[in-house]
Amino acid sequence: MKMASENLIETVIGRAIEVHRVLGPGLTEAVYEAALHAELIGAGIDCVRQVPIDVTYKGQSLGVGFRLDLLVEGCLPLKLKAVSTVLGIHKAQLISYLKVLQLKRGLLLNFNTMLLKDGIRRISI
Repeated sequence: MKMASENLIETVIGRAIEVHRVLGPGLTEAVYEAALHAELIGAGIDCVRQVPIDVTYKGQSLGVGFRLDLLVEGCLPLKLKAVSTVLGIHKAQLISYLKVLQLKRGLLLNFNTMLLKDGIRRISI
């Protein structure tokens, strides 16, 4: 499994904090996704939006199973939320994404907080 470096994770968190500092809470996930994508690309970091992910079941492709919000450097999936409360299902979704992508670490970022640091969840499997 590929693993994102701690340096990459810290850089992404820093860029996400900048997006939150400029935009603040209360917008939609799509706005934060577009802004964070622009922020990362502007910093020279490879980042792809709405990545289609194929899911296989018992060796058979099911077609596109889901779309990942952002994939950074091919090894760090980001699940973005703008909700009042992060639920267990949000964490479970990111864990499922990690398993399907065969990655070890991801970030769940909830932008609907007064301070983004309160909305950051590091997920590892």
